[in-house]
Amino acid sequence: MGDMGLRLQLRKETEARFREEAMKRFGFGRGALSKAGEQAIETWLGTTARAPKFEGDPVKAIQGILSETEAGSVELQHSVQKTWAAKVMHHASD
Repeated sequence: MGDMGLRLQLRKETEARFREEAMKRFGFGRGALSKAGEQAIETWLGTTARAPKFEGDPVKAIQGILSETEAGSVELQHSVQKTWAAKVMHHASD
């Protein structure tokens, strides 16, 4: 296991929970977080490998999804901007 230089930014609560569980499982010694992190990533990769993959033109897929909406393009743009702004403000307050 070499140093890959991977850095992650986690919410404080998530990091605290991860550290606590890593120490419970791997002890308080050097490398406990790395072991837990690698195990977590391997588990995640295993689940994503089994997930169905999207194939095809993403623009056509989006057009298909939006074909049943009655909103116009400007209305959709405004809706997306409001949603994005709300998410940014939510994450900024964390």
